[in-house]
Amino acid sequence: MTGPEFRTRWAKGAALVTAMTLGAFAMPAAAQDAAEPTVNQVIVYGDQPCPESTEQEITVCVRQEDPYRIPAPLRQSDSRQNESWNERVMANRDVGATGAQSCSTVGPGGYTGCEAERINEAYAEKENSSDVRFGQLIAEERARRLAEIDEDAAAEQERVEQLEQQYEARLRAESEAEGETSGEMGAALPNP
Repeated sequence: MTGPEFRTRWAKGAALVTAMTLGAFAMPAAAQDAAEPTVNQVIVYGDQPCPESTEQEITVCVRQEDPYRIPAPLRQSDSRQNESWNERVMANRDVGATGAQSCSTVGPGGYTGCEAERINEAYAEKENSSDVRFGQLIAEERARRLAEIDEDAAAEQERVEQLEQQYEARLRAESEAEGETSGEMGAALPNP
């Protein structure tokens, strides 16, 4: 019996016991006139609220997982029918594999393929693992820092160019001021 069935049966039993207890103390005429309340069985998912019970209706709620998932008791099965084709093929993969580079105890040189097989398995595990890949993280950090360096270098270059323009403008202003001063002095000196 699953959890929801048990809860539903328990709720019905509890309602029946409550009704019997109240019925024992009620007057016989009132018991004949009163209609038995209906039971509303509701499955709610996640944070959905359970509807309130009324005098005419008893509401029993069963909270379950995501409605789009296979129920937990049905997710795992050891049945051969539920085995994937890939697993069936892999089970027969080594049938008849003997001799050199086969990693078997049959035939000459059968042991020679074992080390290559272990290496291939290790690379496959590394490729599919969820472990931290330090090489990838280091490359990403380097790329981020190089991007920052490029931005800083561009900002520094712009600042240097502005300073150079200011310096050249100041030199031009000074040379023009000297030219005017020397022209005035030349005009002030008498010609021999």
